[in-house]
Amino acid sequence: MARSSAEHNTLVQQEFTKQATAYATNPTIVDVEWALRLVQAAQPSPENRVLEVATGPGHVALAFATVAREVVGVDLTEAPLAIARKNQAQRGLTNVSFEAADAKHLPFEDATFDIAVCRLAFHHFDTPEQVFSEMVRVCRPGGKVAVEDLVASEHRDRANYYDQWERLRDPSHTAALSLSQLVGLYREAGLEVENLRWEQRPQDVERWLQTTQTPPGTAQQVRQLIQDDADQRISGTPIYRDEEGRLCFMHRMATVVGC
Repeated sequence: MARSSAEHNTLVQQEFTKQATAYATNPTIVDVEWALRLVQAAQPSPENRVLEVATGPGHVALAFATVAREVVGVDLTEAPLAIARKNQAQRGLTNVSFEAADAKHLPFEDATFDIAVCRLAFHHFDTPEQVFSEMVRVCRPGGKVAVEDLVASEHRDRANYYDQWERLRDPSHTAALSLSQLVGLYREAGLEVENLRWEQRPQDVERWLQTTQTPPGTAQQVRQLIQDDADQRISGTPIYRDEEGRLCFMHRMATVVGC
């Protein structure tokens, strides 16, 4: 039976309260250069007001705050917001603020921001179209909407297998969009895509499982699904053993900026 939106929100809050510290200190998430690449893709001006949806520990919001006039980061869960505020204090940035909000019902008037951005969260939304619509709504006409997220195969059966092991590892994972589905959000909103980047980022399976504190029995199921995937090429995900024999895979990611 499908979860209600309220039930899904509760699940997301439970998972990211549990994961908050591990997620916030994950080397991939902390990577300043990666966050700055998203800033460069969106090309904010010094006069811009920026909204980051699902800000988590705030690394992207803080990167935008180094170049934009004002940044607001919102998240559904208080635990990562507390970390974001601590990171802000450590950086000494006064033009950024963080507050709790549901991405499906953003508490802002229409055309409030020049840029709305979201990184690594669309695969947690139960209604990604609604979140995207809200990002467009709060962005001024001609403003930019930037989304960076995991992407799944264009083939539905392959994407379903990939989502199966992602969801076992983290129950708040809903489904990763394919690249065409992500670009389709821009088309349906009447936006023009002005910047698109594709990349692959390596994941050590054991570190990835530790971040979510996946229970041992479930973690073993995930390992087996990934190994089967590697042996049979089921999901299209690049899976390999590194030089030390650790099971790894590549998260395929896309960054899309439109206006």
